[in-house]
Amino acid sequence: MQSESIISAIDAEIAKLEQVKALLANGGKVDDVTAPQKAKKVIVKQPKKRTMSPEARKRIADAQRKRWAATKKQASASAAKTTKKAAKKASPMKAKKSAPKKAVKRTVSPEARKRMADAQRKRWAATKKATKKAAPTKATKKVVKKTLLVKAKRAAPKTAAKVAPTGAKLEAQKAEAPF
Repeated sequence: MQSESIISAIDAEIAKLEQVKALLANGGKVDDVTAPQKAKKVIVKQPKKRTMSPEARKRIADAQRKRWAATKKQASASAAKTTKKAAKKASPMKAKKSAPKKAVKRTVSPEARKRMADAQRKRWAATKKATKKAAPTKATKKVVKKTLLVKAKRAAPKTAAKVAPTGAKLEAQKAEAPF
């Protein structure tokens, strides 16, 4: 594209130079040869708007009607189910004959339940064994707790002194503060 624009610019320069040459050859007189030519208007035709054939419109309309019918049928079927429930309450014998059979709920066999329970017990035993190795005994827990309480009691008076300094100490701290 860039080379095309360069070529067109060169062609325009050549055309100008030819006009200047013709002007000089005529002795400075302007005539039809040297007069600037009007650019031709290029009319861009807009593409013709596409129209649909009547057969295509008919096919689309039929397909849409078919979809509407399907949704309508489904809606009426759900309404029929609610009426069947009402009929079942009124006369259970007739409703049982007309109602479709319900799917049987699946259950796990006793053998499978036993296998699952054994596997779960095995997992529990493994986790219990792992926690026993990592967890300290009750006796060591008590000793740790007592030592922590003793340390806390010893540290309490010191922290209380730090928290509430006396008036003289407070004034000394204020005097030392650079701000």
